[in-house]
Amino acid sequence: MYIQLHKSIVCPLVIEQVDFLKQLTAVFEHQRYIEMTRFILVLLVILASPILKAQSTIYSKAYGESNNPAVIYIHGGPRGNSTLFEGTTAESLANRGFYVIVYDRRGEGRSVDTTATFTFQEALEDLNAIYKNYQLRSAHIIAHSFGGLVGTLYTQQYPEKVQSLILVGALFSQQQTYNHILATAKKNYLEKKDSLMVSKILEIEKLPKNSAEYRKKCYEVAAKNNYFKMPFPTKESMLLQENYQNSDFAKNNIRNDNAPLLFYRNEVNNNMDTSPILINLKKHVKLYAIYGVQDQIFSPKQFKDIKNIVTDDNFKSIDNCSHYPFVDQQIEFINTVEQWLK
Repeated sequence: MYIQLHKSIVCPLVIEQVDFLKQLTAVFEHQRYIEMTRFILVLLVILASPILKAQSTIYSKAYGESNNPAVIYIHGGPRGNSTLFEGTTAESLANRGFYVIVYDRRGEGRSVDTTATFTFQEALEDLNAIYKNYQLRSAHIIAHSFGGLVGTLYTQQYPEKVQSLILVGALFSQQQTYNHILATAKKNYLEKKDSLMVSKILEIEKLPKNSAEYRKKCYEVAAKNNYFKMPFPTKESMLLQENYQNSDFAKNNIRNDNAPLLFYRNEVNNNMDTSPILINLKKHVKLYAIYGVQDQIFSPKQFKDIKNIVTDDNFKSIDNCSHYPFVDQQIEFINTVEQWLK
């Protein structure tokens, strides 16, 4: 049977189909636009990632007049920052006629960077960035604790950029420090007949010496035995600590717990003795050292060794002082730095 559709019925049907096809085409075009946009954005991120990584923001701040002798402070770590030195000492030292620059290494403290590798080479690059940012040809370096290793390696690689290197409670023979901490603590626990802690130290001694866990456990033992604390706090040191704890610096005392783990994973030279480097450096750069007499992470032999390296005139031991001379005995610390550098 042949059926003839009236024009009034066919036309609307055709029009509806055409409209539907137009809408469908528009949807496909929009979807294509979205996919193309996504592709371009992904491509831009991939191309820009090396640039973004290279331009990681390093926290830094300068105190004093830029025409004064420049002094760069290198903090401890890995996992450290410069807030304690900055919050207690940087400005006071600058008031003695220095241009004092503090900074936090990449991935540590206020220099947040999830791509940081925590290698020594990266630390040297960060320090070079500070020189460039502040347009410094050369500077004096104050290197504290683990920062002593960074400062020593930097001076070895760029001696022309370092007018002098001041080691402050600085590591230089790491394994000797770990051995001393464990041996002296074990002796203390044996005298107290604390068999539980003695057994814990024996377990620590079995750990791989190039591991983050070994380092962490050694320093935990040191902290538990107050190796980092001055024996008799003075009014001045307590006031400095109190002011720091109530300041924004303490609020920004950011500790990246992943830093030591990544350092030991990525850095081959994670248990160093820089004594040979320092012996060679003193032929080319002025070396100084400030240590607290009661800084119990160092053995008498280590004190003697570092004194022999920098010579008697360039070595300062401060009594009633532990691992943080710039807080424990700030006036004597600043006076010593000023005397040496001026």
